[in-house]
Amino acid sequence: MKSDEGGFVYILTNKTNKVLYVGRTSNLYQRIYQHRHHIFPNAFTARYQVVYFEECEDYSSAIHREHQLKAGSRQKKVDLINSVNPQWRDLSVDWDLDDRSLEDVTG
Repeated sequence: MKSDEGGFVYILTNKTNKVLYVGRTSNLYQRIYQHRHHIFPNAFTARYQVVYFEECEDYSSAIHREHQLKAGSRQKKVDLINSVNPQWRDLSVDWDLDDRSLEDVTG
């Protein structure tokens, strides 16, 4: 899922839902692939699941939305996730990330 001009904001969580990680990207599949394959220094997110994402109109909107989410309380994030994914299901389960042809997964 790539947005040519826009971006995505996403929330990852661990198995116990204790940690909420908020991030942004212009290519959601690629970014989750990067998290899962320890391409970033913060490899702890490799075990996290995608429980929420939203597409933004442009990348500056994605930056703004990421800052909004990070500044909000944990309860606001929980409420947001519950509004679209009440079971906190890993939304990336069906994304076939391991077999997807991803260009420049290090970038």
